[in-house]
Amino acid sequence: MKALVIHGPHDLRVDEVAEASPGPRQVAVRVRAGGICGSDLHYYHQGGFGTVRLREPMVLGHEVAGEVAEVGREVTSLRPGDRVAVSPSLPCGACRYCLAGAPNHCLDMRFYGSAMRFPHVQGAFREVLVCEEAQAVRVPDGVPLERAAFAEPLAVCLHAARQAGPLMGARVLVTGTGPIGALALLVARHAGAREVVCTDVSDAPLALARRLGADAALNTRSDPAALEPWCAEKGTFDAVFEASGSGAALAGALAAARPGATVVQLGLGGEVPLPVNVLVAKEITLRGTFRFHEEFRWAVEALASGRIDVAPLLTEVVPLADARRAFDLASDRSRAMKVQLAF
Repeated sequence: MKALVIHGPHDLRVDEVAEASPGPRQVAVRVRAGGICGSDLHYYHQGGFGTVRLREPMVLGHEVAGEVAEVGREVTSLRPGDRVAVSPSLPCGACRYCLAGAPNHCLDMRFYGSAMRFPHVQGAFREVLVCEEAQAVRVPDGVPLERAAFAEPLAVCLHAARQAGPLMGARVLVTGTGPIGALALLVARHAGAREVVCTDVSDAPLALARRLGADAALNTRSDPAALEPWCAEKGTFDAVFEASGSGAALAGALAAARPGATVVQLGLGGEVPLPVNVLVAKEITLRGTFRFHEEFRWAVEALASGRIDVAPLLTEVVPLADARRAFDLASDRSRAMKVQLAF
């Protein structure tokens, strides 16, 4: 079968790879839609990120949905023809963190399309993906599979919202309005936030943020003082989702957060300076957020019901054969929010 394989920076190929048969508790999913994530772009442009580097060719991709083609003999919840979104996360279920109810911190995690381990965990951008029964979550008929393929990044944001605490009536700041920031905006609105302000350094994602319901969308590159009105009297925001990974964005967020606020760090951008004096003086809680677990199923339910509408985020669906163009488009923030591949 065909799969999208990264061999090195900008060395992206549609290769023939072996097709596997499902084991007793596994299902074979005919992949139909796959979203290109920021980590996929890091492998495409730099061959990795931080200390994580490609050491062998790797199938990319972890945001996928498709149709069940075959089931193992012990599978009871799915049958051929079912439409599913596939969670890319497979914790071991036996380590100290899995047993403590924190499987997103599994010590033996297998996550599709990841070079963190060696041999690498091959990804989901392939014509047929064999996964565990528990990873495949049924999608109701009538729900486009392109929409279902948003389940993974939406689950990331749902998990982040749990770190922020109750958002009903809250005033929320989202810094960095790429796909994760845009989804964080939608999640905050879904959770009952009464005001959501977004910042970015590019006009195109800010324009989309306004369409998605942001009360204000501010370009902090063209107007570095844009957040000043929200910094008065020690700050305004009850919760912040920092989705850019930028030290400057984090510093601005801390200045605009009220005393006692919670700042959730979603974005990854390397080591950044931390204004500790502000953190201490305003008694701000700074929390990390890492992946998800049960939130994946919640994400599928929210997408299927239409309670969270991700349709405005989908820029284009590109055939697998034209994958290089898809990755180049996804890399251009002035033209694209989320680009998906069609299999």
